[in-house]
Amino acid sequence: MKPTTLAYLKSNLLHLEQKMLKAVADRETMLATLPAQQQLSGENLLHYLTLRNEDIRDLQDELHTAGLSSLASSESHILRQIQSVLQLIGVKKQVHELSKCDAVAGRKAIQQHSNQLFGNKTNPAIPHIMVTFDTEFATNERKVHQLLAAGMNVARINCAHDNPDTWLKMIGNIQKAREKTGLPCKIYMDLAGPKIRTQILGKGYKKGKADFSDERTFFLAESNDVLDTEQIVIGCTQEGIVSQLKVGERVLFDDGLFEAKVEQLKKGLARLQMVRISSEKPKLKAEKGINFPDSTFTLDSLTDEDRAVLPFALQHADLIGYSFVRTTGDLQILQEALLNLKTNRPLPSIILKIETPEAVKNLPGLLLQGMTQAGIGVMIARGDLAVEIGFERMSEIQEEILWICEAAHVPVIWATQVLESLNKSGIATRSEVTDAAHAALAECVMINKGDHTLQVIETLKDILLRSGGHHMKKTYSMRALGIASRYMAG
Repeated sequence: MKPTTLAYLKSNLLHLEQKMLKAVADRETMLATLPAQQQLSGENLLHYLTLRNEDIRDLQDELHTAGLSSLASSESHILRQIQSVLQLIGVKKQVHELSKCDAVAGRKAIQQHSNQLFGNKTNPAIPHIMVTFDTEFATNERKVHQLLAAGMNVARINCAHDNPDTWLKMIGNIQKAREKTGLPCKIYMDLAGPKIRTQILGKGYKKGKADFSDERTFFLAESNDVLDTEQIVIGCTQEGIVSQLKVGERVLFDDGLFEAKVEQLKKGLARLQMVRISSEKPKLKAEKGINFPDSTFTLDSLTDEDRAVLPFALQHADLIGYSFVRTTGDLQILQEALLNLKTNRPLPSIILKIETPEAVKNLPGLLLQGMTQAGIGVMIARGDLAVEIGFERMSEIQEEILWICEAAHVPVIWATQVLESLNKSGIATRSEVTDAAHAALAECVMINKGDHTLQVIETLKDILLRSGGHHMKKTYSMRALGIASRYMAG
């Protein structure tokens, strides 16, 4: 190794090591709030954020040239990896100076946290499998039994649908299937969160759909407004949204198939211009989702309806999904609500559903706040998130989430439209098979409802087994991450 190369590597690696140690020292008070079993994970997350706050591509190239670790694929033990490279190039380290979070400890922490959330599994190369329950599963005990035997590890109950009586029947069938098969199955209950859906208030009200064949200007109104029925008026089921919009902001409908911009605002009323329609038919129906990628709202992530569900969830759920969580304050509200309702059962672990740009931006803080309790997980809710951030950014962002969660030793659920065509039609597309293979990077994969769920489970297991196993990551070029820069600057 050339002396100049050796000097360059020593200087840069020692610089990174010192910055990582300082980042932990500066946040010593915050880290002290974490349970003992989360301390190492919290420190490693700060180490990794420090690294990804910088562009180290030149350093990577030099490490590659020298035949040393380029630091990629070391998310779970990043400081110890740097220290190991320093030792290889002649920098002496005392045992007490070395980070306790080495590769073995990092992998062990991720595995333990994953098993805690989703249960034990027989094949380490295949992530846990979560299945979204359909209403029919409340009365179809045989189907639930088949799903469990096929490989379902977690049953997802969406609280945006059905009711407690139906949920209880679903849970009863899960319990019966567990008893018959001897197989474990965790129960995951997804809180609905703020429901931002369309209503047809004006022209097209009787047909339940607004026709944009000839018109591009329309209005977005609070759901209780009564306006001229000759105008196209779309109601928003969440009160307080319209009054917080700003001129020029985008409004997306029906998973982004319709894109509009705000042109004018009045009290409780916004005039919008439709700028793109990607649907074959230019007709927007009621009960379709609305997304506001440019807007920041003051809304309660934990709604009154969610609070009403919590007592039931505390009695029956192992996991609770937190929809549209955006800030650490949002998470604290749910944590406090659960503590106030605490029963004799252990508190359910919280799954943070990352589905907005704000949640992505605040991910490090959300993870650290979540780690103040024993169990925390993350769901990459790729449907809403892709609409919010733009489909072209989805690949980049989901990788960043995976890296940062691995650094925190926090298990990840890969969700939304996994083998969707296969589930609905019985035939998979080439692109979704490739997409499903990427799910091997997560600890759990979620399957939506469909007529071919059993086939999806078998196909998914085959794809994931062939994909190579957990956390076998490629070598990445490590430019600075925006998520890390924003957190470290704060």
